[in-house]
Amino acid sequence: MTFFLQMLSNGIVVGSIYGLVALGFVLIYRASGALNLANGEFVIIGPYVCLVIMTVYDVPFIFALLLTLLFSAILGLVVERLVVRPLQNAPTISVIMATIGLSSLLAGAVHMIWGHSTRVFPPDVFPSTPLKMGGVIITPVYLWSFIVVIALLIVFSLFFKFSKIGIAMRAVAEDHAAASSMGISVKFIYAMTWMIASIVAAIGGVLLGNITGVSPTMSAIGLTVLPVVILGGLDSVLGAIVGGFLIGILQNIAGGYLDPLVGGGVKDVVPFIIVLLILMLKPHGLFGSKGIERV
Repeated sequence: MTFFLQMLSNGIVVGSIYGLVALGFVLIYRASGALNLANGEFVIIGPYVCLVIMTVYDVPFIFALLLTLLFSAILGLVVERLVVRPLQNAPTISVIMATIGLSSLLAGAVHMIWGHSTRVFPPDVFPSTPLKMGGVIITPVYLWSFIVVIALLIVFSLFFKFSKIGIAMRAVAEDHAAASSMGISVKFIYAMTWMIASIVAAIGGVLLGNITGVSPTMSAIGLTVLPVVILGGLDSVLGAIVGGFLIGILQNIAGGYLDPLVGGGVKDVVPFIIVLLILMLKPHGLFGSKGIERV
């Protein structure tokens, strides 16, 4: 039972980070109808930038994180202006292919600038003394990561529901033409969407980097989070959160129990198996909206 609770607690933390990163997928899909397949590269650039600011310029973690978020917002804006906006009236597949090319470009830049080795954050970023709760050992970085992610998810939920920009983003997601006729700048909303998506990816990357270390292989989270988005529903913010927790928990439990029996690999394929099973019953995901077309 202790082992199960340990895997469960780890899965909850990892799942919360999955949900945060999946939020970026959902925002861009709702705004443009396309998937950002470069999201994994957005995740790894954030922690590398944060590490450089901390180690090279000797900046405390909090201020380094804020500067990283500013950099990520600018990166998202640049990508939207140079890559996405010229394809605004192009077929959706063109946007998806552009993000695939962007993924390769960013991955190559990461390898050229920072190399292939794994880097770790300074040990004083989070307390080092683990917490024990009923036999379950919880490291402070896991606990703080969970708290930060939950707080951010609440903040973003309130932002989308009550702020003017959030309401405008929801309006654009529902109907571009109607939102534009009401005086909402669709181009501005597109830019804000990419900036926010880049910011949440960077936060997820920094938190994950404090847990596992920072390396180019972290970009694989983009592939892992894709089943999370499909499971929850491509256009559902709630689905991204719920799907993140489900995938994180089931992935860690299955990996903990089955990987030792088969020699590993189960943890990597579990998200895709879960998605296949769910989509057989609910093709639009758990919370995705069903499209209705008249022919």
